[in-house]
Amino acid sequence: MPGPLHGFRVIDLTTMISGPLATMTLADQGAEVIKIEHPDGGDHSRQVTGRRGGFSASYLNNNRGKKTVTLNLKHPRGLEAALRLCEGADVFVQNFRPGVAERIGLGEAAVRAVRPDIIYTSIAGFGFEGDWARKPVYDPLIQALSGLASVQGGADVARPRLVRTILPDKLTAIQTAQAITAALLARARTGEGSHVRVSMLDTVLAFLWSSDMAGHTFVGAEAPPDTGAEAQSFVELIYQTADGWMAVSAHTDSTWKGLAAAVGRPDWLDDPRFATVAAREENKPARLELTQAALRTDSTDNWMQRLSAHDVPCAPVLTRDQVYRHPQVQANGIVIEQDHPQAGPIRQTRTPARFSSTPPEAPQPARRLGEDTRAVLAQAGYDDAAIDEMIAEGIATDTQESPA
Repeated sequence: MPGPLHGFRVIDLTTMISGPLATMTLADQGAEVIKIEHPDGGDHSRQVTGRRGGFSASYLNNNRGKKTVTLNLKHPRGLEAALRLCEGADVFVQNFRPGVAERIGLGEAAVRAVRPDIIYTSIAGFGFEGDWARKPVYDPLIQALSGLASVQGGADVARPRLVRTILPDKLTAIQTAQAITAALLARARTGEGSHVRVSMLDTVLAFLWSSDMAGHTFVGAEAPPDTGAEAQSFVELIYQTADGWMAVSAHTDSTWKGLAAAVGRPDWLDDPRFATVAAREENKPARLELTQAALRTDSTDNWMQRLSAHDVPCAPVLTRDQVYRHPQVQANGIVIEQDHPQAGPIRQTRTPARFSSTPPEAPQPARRLGEDTRAVLAQAGYDDAAIDEMIAEGIATDTQESPA
């Protein structure tokens, strides 16, 4: 059965991660996504390391379910073809630096001239206004400017640290996909298109504010710079055991009692430093050190049994090769395996959202560069002679019969 976005067409001019992951989310949910790439190499993520059969893992994991068309947008006929594809589209997504789309002829005004009610979507790094709008951007820069690296460091006086995954890119992708569907819903009600703008900096700031900016929420009563006590809470919720690592969360009164019972330390319940939630927070370093000392005395598996028996939230820390073999991950069915025509057997995740009335079909694996050029251009009204001419002139490519 088609997914909930079946019938919507998306023109995708994005590269790397934030844009491609956003549009892949829409494709996973049933939208027809047409990815336009440059004939000379395509999306940069096609060229990165970790490859098999002509495909990089990065490209496979962010571009499945899409049709791929090659067009040289700097050539007038390539630009004309892109605009013709926009005529039948519902959504247009680009993540060029601000101003670039307008310069090449694919800004909002140009696209809306051929499809007035389109959802035109722009993804930027630092934003769309101000001195930083046109600066080059990468994920670590957003982690630095947003305060995320400081939060990850544990204290204002501690060494800032990066989250060891490109969180701003991927979080922006999720935010963008949600915003696009919201704009489509608004268009269904009003008949009007809109311009959706999402920046990585805005996305991460909004993400942090919900839990990490409590001390700066009340105007005029901002918290002073962190004194460094938090920096000593190095173990926080991850603890070393006799044979590995695990996460344990005992914030509430009931779970604190459960933890004390599980580790055989009933005296913790009589300690005034840990008598209340507030007291345990104020005395976090001491609480964490005691917990760490207790958990180091036994194995992860044994602690999982003992803590679970007292209903204390806990989980083992799994390595990447262990994650997809874990019974709960397998029970969820989130990790799937497919045979890719060129790359061979591949392992990926399905879309995490499930739809009872419109479950999407199994996603199709990512395609070779330009594999759908001929079919998509023909659908847009180009005859074989015109397509052959564009291919001969290097405006487009057709790799349908050749390996990637």
